[in-house]
Amino acid sequence: MRALRIAGSAIAAIVVIAAVFLIVGIPSGFLTSTIQERVERETGYHLTVAGSTKVGLWPSLNITMSNVTLKRLGDRDAGGHLTVGSIQADITLASLWSGHPEITELVINHPDISVPLHRERRPAAKTTASPPDASSGNTSNAPTIGRVIVNDGVVRFFNTHDRVENRIAGISARATIGADRQLSLKGNARAGDHPLTFDVKASLPNPPLERQNIPVELSLEAPGLLRAPLSSKAEVRINGTVVMINGVSGAIGDGAFDGWASVDFATKPLVKLDLDFRRLDFATATAQAAPQGAAASAWSNDPIDLAGLNYVDAQLRLSVAELSVGSAHFAPVALEASLASGQLKGTISNLGAYGGQASGTIDVDVSLDVPVYAVRGDLTSVLALPLLSSVADFDKLDGKLNAKIDVRSNGQSQQAIMSNLTGTVVANFQDGAIRGLNVAQMIRQLASSTLSGWQENREQTTDLSQLSASFRIDKGQAVTTDLNLVGPLVKMTGGGTIDLGAQTLALRVEPKLVMTTEGQGRSSDPVAFGIPVAINGPWAAPRIYPDVAGILDNPDAAYAKLKELGNGLFAPGGLGSSSSGNPSGDGQSSTLGSSLGETLGKLIQQGLSAGRNRNAPQTASPNDAAAPAQNNPNQPDQGSRPAGDLLKQFLGR
Repeated sequence: MRALRIAGSAIAAIVVIAAVFLIVGIPSGFLTSTIQERVERETGYHLTVAGSTKVGLWPSLNITMSNVTLKRLGDRDAGGHLTVGSIQADITLASLWSGHPEITELVINHPDISVPLHRERRPAAKTTASPPDASSGNTSNAPTIGRVIVNDGVVRFFNTHDRVENRIAGISARATIGADRQLSLKGNARAGDHPLTFDVKASLPNPPLERQNIPVELSLEAPGLLRAPLSSKAEVRINGTVVMINGVSGAIGDGAFDGWASVDFATKPLVKLDLDFRRLDFATATAQAAPQGAAASAWSNDPIDLAGLNYVDAQLRLSVAELSVGSAHFAPVALEASLASGQLKGTISNLGAYGGQASGTIDVDVSLDVPVYAVRGDLTSVLALPLLSSVADFDKLDGKLNAKIDVRSNGQSQQAIMSNLTGTVVANFQDGAIRGLNVAQMIRQLASSTLSGWQENREQTTDLSQLSASFRIDKGQAVTTDLNLVGPLVKMTGGGTIDLGAQTLALRVEPKLVMTTEGQGRSSDPVAFGIPVAINGPWAAPRIYPDVAGILDNPDAAYAKLKELGNGLFAPGGLGSSSSGNPSGDGQSSTLGSSLGETLGKLIQQGLSAGRNRNAPQTASPNDAAAPAQNNPNQPDQGSRPAGDLLKQFLGR
C-alpha cells in the first residue's frame, strides 16, 4: 500500500510538471547550437540567437527564438545583416518522426534587413561554407513551409561613408504555398511617403529552383509614383546572383508594355532593361497656380536627392509611343541611357514634341559632392504654346519654336542650378503671337506714363512674324545683344541681361511703330519711339519706362525722332487718329497734329522725370514756361532754335 501511494505521488508530480511544460514551454537552449550548425552548413549564413529558444507543446508543437541575427559568413560589409525580433515555427509532430520536417506556419516579427550600398562593383565575398551540391538532388530532408507571415518589417539601404540611409518600412506580408507549389504573396509597405500594395503569384518548380524558369505574375499599386496600377507577367530564372526576367508583358493602367530585364545582385546591382511602352504616365507634384498679376514664385531651395544613382549601375533602352510627364506630352520617345559610377548619360534620338521634333543628350554626374548637369538639344518646329504651358506653366507665347540649347550647371536645388547655369541658348519663334499683351499699345502708353508690369489683358494679343534672341549664359546671367521682335504693327530690337537665379530683367530696347494700318508692308520705314525703353525688375512684373540716357546721348537726333514720332502718332491716318479704324483713336488728330510741340514737351519731360526718380513722369502744362511757344503766347517763337537749346530750356539750364 505504501509503495502504491509513492507511485501515485510520482505520477501526479510528472503530470503537474508536464502540464506546466505544455503551458509555459520547455527551455531548449541546448537546441541553439544544433540549429546554428545546420543553418550555416546548408545556407552559408551564420545564425546568432541572443535571446531565448523554447519548444512549446500547446496548442501544437512550436519552436520560438527571439533576438535572432543572420549574417553571411566572410561578409566584409559590417552592418549587412538580418535581425528579427522573434521567429515562431509551428511543426507537425508526425513530420518530426518521419525525418521530413513540415512547418505549417512561420511567423517573423519585426524583421530588419540592412543592405549595404556600394559605389563601385566588386567581386562578391566568398563564404567559408557553401550550400550542398544541388546536382545531387537530395532534398528529401529539406523542410517544407505552408505559410509565412511577416509583421512590421523594415529594409534599410545604407552607406556609412556617405551618410546615406533610405528605408522601406511597415512591411506586412502573407505568403502561402499550396500542395501544387503555387505561391501567393500579398502585402503592403511604405517607401518614404508613398504607400505600396503588392500581390505576387508564382508557380514554383521542384527544388532546386536555380536555373529553372519560374512563371510569375505581379500586381503593384503605388499612388504618388504611378498614376495607375501596374500588372505584369514574366518568366524568372535565377543563376547565382543574377536574376533574369524574360518575356515581360504587362500594363500600367491602359498602357501596355513588353520587353526583358536582368539584375545582377553581386555587391553593387547592375540593371539591364529593354522595354517598349505603348503609353507611359509619370505623376508629378502639382504646383498651385498663382493669381493673375502675382509675382512668380522663387526657385525652390529644397534639396534634390539623386544620391541613389551612385549605388546602382544600369543599361537602359526605352521606347514609348506616348509619354506623359505631369501635364507634358511627347510622342513618340526613344531613349538610351547608361549609368555607371554615378554618371548618367542619356540620348534622346526620336522625340515627337507638339507637332515638331526634338533630340539631344542629358548628362548627370552625381558622383561629386555637388551634382553636375549638362543638357544639349535641338527643337524644330515645335508648337510653343502647349509646350511652354505644360512644362513651365507659361502661356504667353504662341508660334513655332526652333531652338538650340547647350547649357551646364551644378547645384543641389532649383535655386542653385538656375543661379549656376552656363552655356548658350538660341530661340526663334515664328508666325505666332504674344498672348495677353498689346506691345504697340504699351509703347503708345509710354508717352503719358511709366508702366508698372506687363499691362496684361487676356483679350489682347500682339501678332508677331518673328521673335528671336540668342543668349550667352554665365553663372545664371543670360546676356543677349540681338533681341528682335517683328510684327505687323510693331518692331523692336535690343538687348540686356536676364538674371535666371533672381528672376529679374535688365533690358534696353528700341521700339518702332507702324503708324498706319498698312502694316510692315508699307513703303516707308516704321517710326521709332525716339527714346530707348528700359525694362527692369522682376520678370513677372517689371517697370517699363523711357531711358533718359538715350535722349541725352544725342539730343539733336533724339529731337528729330520725337518729331517723327509725333507726326506719325497724331497725323491724319496714323494710329492716333480715329480715321485709321483703330478703336484706341480719340478723334482729335487735327488738334493734336497742330500741338506737336506740346506733345514733344510732355515726352521729353516724362523721360527726364523717369530717369531722375523712376516715378511716373509729370505732364507739362500749356502754361508752363518750359512749354513751346505755340502753347505759351508770352514766349518768343522757338521753332528755329537748335534742339540742344530747347533741351537746355527743358532741363532748366
